[in-house]
Amino acid sequence: MSFKRVKGKIIKHPKKLSFDYVPDRLPNREEQIDLLFTLFRRAIESGVSQNAFLYGSVGTGKTATAKRFCMDYQGWAQEKGQRVDYVFINCRRRSNKQQVMWKIISHFDKHFPDRGFSVGDMMEILNKHIINKNTHLFVVLDEVDTLVQRDGSDIIYLLSRFEEEDTVPEGRISLLLVSQKNVLELLEDSALSTFKRGNRVKFPKYNTDQLLDVLGYRAELALFPDSLGEGELKLLATTAASERGDARFGIELMERASLIGESKGKRRVEAEDIRSAKAEIDPYFTEEKIRELNVNEQLILLTSARLLKSTPFTTTGEIEERYAVICEEYGKKKLGHTQFWKYLNTLSDYGLLNAHTVSSNKGRTTEVSLSDIPAEVLESRLDGMLRG
Repeated sequence: MSFKRVKGKIIKHPKKLSFDYVPDRLPNREEQIDLLFTLFRRAIESGVSQNAFLYGSVGTGKTATAKRFCMDYQGWAQEKGQRVDYVFINCRRRSNKQQVMWKIISHFDKHFPDRGFSVGDMMEILNKHIINKNTHLFVVLDEVDTLVQRDGSDIIYLLSRFEEEDTVPEGRISLLLVSQKNVLELLEDSALSTFKRGNRVKFPKYNTDQLLDVLGYRAELALFPDSLGEGELKLLATTAASERGDARFGIELMERASLIGESKGKRRVEAEDIRSAKAEIDPYFTEEKIRELNVNEQLILLTSARLLKSTPFTTTGEIEERYAVICEEYGKKKLGHTQFWKYLNTLSDYGLLNAHTVSSNKGRTTEVSLSDIPAEVLESRLDGMLRG
């Protein structure tokens, strides 16, 4: 079977939409990077090892920040004539201390055997590598809570006390622990005693404005110019914000929507592509949920779908105005203003519509969007139900 390669017209650099890609800057994570530099600058300036704990929900930039910090710190140290190495370990893949130690040593020796050496032996070998390279090593343990829960915190204790037997410690290893959970509560007392509990770096969830920055920058890097409009970018950001402020989800949604657009020969991502992508990745709408709505809720939802077929956002005023026309079309009595708003808010509370109040020079208005299903598909389903 042969595959014809179709050149994309939206995605310019696919690798820059990968979860593993680390951009040159991380919008809205400058504060966390600055704090890490404050904590770790003495590793080079004074030869003092440090530890830090990075914590926050999924998609808040913990892993990317740890990688970006290590890369930038390495460059800063090089300018000062010092050498810094770093090794990144995903503890879901390396779930015990033997595997963690093997991964660290294989950073220096690609042919190091994966069995036959005790942890103590590997600690001695690692020490020789660090001395021979005259380097300071950053060890990043990502998703470290899985390691601690499966294998205890012995490896954290050993790495944080790496130079305990030295008469004059030289600060050879620093640790960055990355976790969604408060891993400090999981550490044994011996390991916790070596870890500075004040060295915690919090990663809050992104809000919509912050996600606009994050996703806008990623679009600049990965997509062709003018392939993602402001309204579509805002729809991506509001959808990701509603999904726990998850930038990772927003990037995945951008990639999938772009691929859907490309598959249709488009040069720009449209709102319907984003809704189709959301329906594929994380579907929320079901036939049952729509059928459970009363007739008035279905009519308001149908009105919204028709308005949103050609735009990322509409307003409550536009919906109420068009709703009266839809009621005539289906032979239904329209609701009064107060009841209309009640049902519209119910649809928003159910998560079937996204309603957000925005301010402008003209005052405050409520914008409405649809993120979980293409508007055209929703219109067709509701029309069928209402016509019986």
